[in-house]
Amino acid sequence: MRVIGLDGVASAWSEPVPIAAGFFGEGEWDADWIGHPNPEHEAQPVVLRHEFDANGVVRATLYATAVGVYQAALNGTDVDDHVLKPGWTPFAERTIADMTDVTSLIREGSNCLSVRMAGAWATEHFGFRQNAQPRYGTQPRMAAQLLLEFADGSSQWIRTGHEWRTASGALKFSGLYKGERYDARADLIDASGVRYAEPGYDDSRWDAARAFPAEPVPEPRISPPVRRIEEISPASAQVTDAGATILDFGQNLVGRLRMRVSGPAGTTITLRHAEVLEDGQLATRPLRRANATDIYTLAGGGDEVWEPEFTFHGFRFAEITGWPGELQPDDVVAVVIHSDMQRTGWFSTSHPLLQRLHDNVVWSLRGNFLSLPTDCPQRDERLGWTGDIQIFAPTAGFLYDVRGFLDSWLRDLAIEQDSEGMVPFVVPNVLGLARPAAAWGDAAVVVPDVLHQQFGDLDTLARQYSSARAWVDLCVRLAGPDLIWEGDFQFGDWLDPTAPPDRPGQAMTATGLVATACLARSAVLLARAAEMLGHTSDFERYTRIADQVRTAFVREYVTPAGRMLSDTPTAYALALVYDLLPEDLRHPAGARLAALARENGYRIATGFVGTPIILDALSRTRQHATAGRLLLETGCPSWLYPVTMGATTIWERWDSMLPDGTVNPGDMTSFNHYALGAVADWIHRELAGLTSLQPGHRRVQIAPHPIAGVDDAAVVLLSPHGRIELSWQRRGEIIKVSASVPTGVEAEVHLGDRDPFTATAGAHRWEFVEQDNPIPPDVSLDSPLSQVIDDSDALALIEQMLTAHRPGAAEAMHAGTRWTQGQTLREVLFQYASPAVQADIAVQLLQLSTARSGTANVDSRVA
Repeated sequence: MRVIGLDGVASAWSEPVPIAAGFFGEGEWDADWIGHPNPEHEAQPVVLRHEFDANGVVRATLYATAVGVYQAALNGTDVDDHVLKPGWTPFAERTIADMTDVTSLIREGSNCLSVRMAGAWATEHFGFRQNAQPRYGTQPRMAAQLLLEFADGSSQWIRTGHEWRTASGALKFSGLYKGERYDARADLIDASGVRYAEPGYDDSRWDAARAFPAEPVPEPRISPPVRRIEEISPASAQVTDAGATILDFGQNLVGRLRMRVSGPAGTTITLRHAEVLEDGQLATRPLRRANATDIYTLAGGGDEVWEPEFTFHGFRFAEITGWPGELQPDDVVAVVIHSDMQRTGWFSTSHPLLQRLHDNVVWSLRGNFLSLPTDCPQRDERLGWTGDIQIFAPTAGFLYDVRGFLDSWLRDLAIEQDSEGMVPFVVPNVLGLARPAAAWGDAAVVVPDVLHQQFGDLDTLARQYSSARAWVDLCVRLAGPDLIWEGDFQFGDWLDPTAPPDRPGQAMTATGLVATACLARSAVLLARAAEMLGHTSDFERYTRIADQVRTAFVREYVTPAGRMLSDTPTAYALALVYDLLPEDLRHPAGARLAALARENGYRIATGFVGTPIILDALSRTRQHATAGRLLLETGCPSWLYPVTMGATTIWERWDSMLPDGTVNPGDMTSFNHYALGAVADWIHRELAGLTSLQPGHRRVQIAPHPIAGVDDAAVVLLSPHGRIELSWQRRGEIIKVSASVPTGVEAEVHLGDRDPFTATAGAHRWEFVEQDNPIPPDVSLDSPLSQVIDDSDALALIEQMLTAHRPGAAEAMHAGTRWTQGQTLREVLFQYASPAVQADIAVQLLQLSTARSGTANVDSRVA
């Protein structure tokens, strides 16, 4: 047959390709769920095995699943390279089966199908209370069916059941939080030297497998499997006074260690993990109840290679004790694991801090997209928080093909949603906590919309539509007839940097304002989905509701002059980005937002809700320079502050590590949390300049917005219609733009002050004159603070001199100052500098002015 590609070009003739589907026909799934014979209180890792005869097999297909995690092997060889399969779903309602072609592993005659299994997500003690109990039972269990097809057209099913045998093997304990304990001396080898996974092993002393009640018929896998993606060698090592070796892998990652070691039988090696060091030791307090410790006991007799199998850790540093002899650099490697998604988007710039920030976003995505989108990968949590993915989904959808990954998670969200439409805080809902919370429950509406916009995925939008509608209807009921959602529990602008370490929800912005704004946006997105799906009456209804909520929002929270009653950056950002303001109030609101940013010294003043949209709010009101200053600020709190502190992932808190190198004293401090990395979406769209205008990037906008301090930026996107490339470089006052547009994609181009125009497929080069960046007015001791903060060169000079004379003075001045028009630099400096230091600053400021103007004589002007 002839195959027609996406570009419409006919390829060569080829034979039909057979495709096997993983769906079960009626009654085909009939495997028993089996596991450990003794119902222990603590989950027991287990090994299961079964022998069978096979002759003349032409095809063999294994279908297997677990409530827990497993790996299957045929005749001693693992059937695939998946890790922690089948992954985490609401096991009581939905299980996933992996379908694997194992034809090449079948032997003529006797065969052995074996399974290694542990509890993982199914038996973990989730939650924030010491007495938290497993949600899915105390023991893991699995079920499998092996389909053998023979040359004569007949077939045979080999299913798990009472005839299977089970035993405890070398893996003595396994938990996500605690880690694994493995005793290689207990490997299962019989008196004849046959290992348990091979046919012919004597399992007469093994127990019969215990049968468990039936679970749901498993569904085929949608989300990509978790795999070993990368290996990282230690960047450095240090030996502590106690004789332990601490390895630094140079990157905060998610995975586990693989080691090669030889030594006497019974030697025990302990591996402990942490994201950061404090006082030269592993900082384990942020892990809370997660021990993150793996223990290996040697069998002796030569080289032994071991890697934990059914757990993972979030770490950059690993402490190793008990190593026999001298630990060599190549004895240990960090194995990075996560869901094996295709990379689709890239960003690059010569600005080193900004590039590191973006790299950190990618690493945090990789670490937290492991079976489901988690909040963090290291402490006693690792849960699918809805609020985190709601704000990060646009960034994720650019960087990776997350369609199957998020499609699968959204199915679980709909399962966990109650009959009233309430979406729990985490999916799967193992916390047992569920209240309607704006921005968190909105994931039911936002994430399907993102998949549609990024990938043109109408199927997910349609399937999740009833879930999204149920959530919006619930919010409308809670808002009441005045459509102002107040008085209920809300997370609000979570982790606003002004919130105390132990009260992260104590934000500056009123929670009712946040909730009402989120309701308006979700109604708009739901109306858009209704229109796309042809639900005309719903489109009209939710469009009307959105308009009514906008009116109520302005009535309740906005003054006639455009001031927000919560006079905070998040309040203005919500009003501007969610289009809640009438046109005549947008400009004053944008101006006030820019003024607030300036008054705060261009340091961040937003939490989870405001942070993803603050730069968009500034850009949409033509406050590009202010957006640039916010992005490139390095003081705490800011996006780049963690980078200056050596971060290699995005932190949960702006100050997860304090400037003195100590860990934030709060009980909730993660160093790998992608939420605040949602700024990468603005970097892709506004700074680099690539925005999707139609679902699936069929029509895009090219509109770079260079900012002072960044000389170039580039993005590459593997869109559903082909590779899109866009880059720009500053050459003096000229911005040079290069773009490559694939066939079938149309680009709407905006360059500086030029009139917009359309570009079609092909390679393009354009230039435009950058909008004026005038030299700022000279700064002196009598300049207003608003002028000082806007002159980054003058501010840097002042802070350098203050620090030179008294360490900490510059940071104290910056943090304690409102950079307003009504106060001068001289009025502030007297608190932090002596008259002599002030005089030195005055001279240096004058020299800066002279250098800018080209004037040579300074002394007379100083006098």
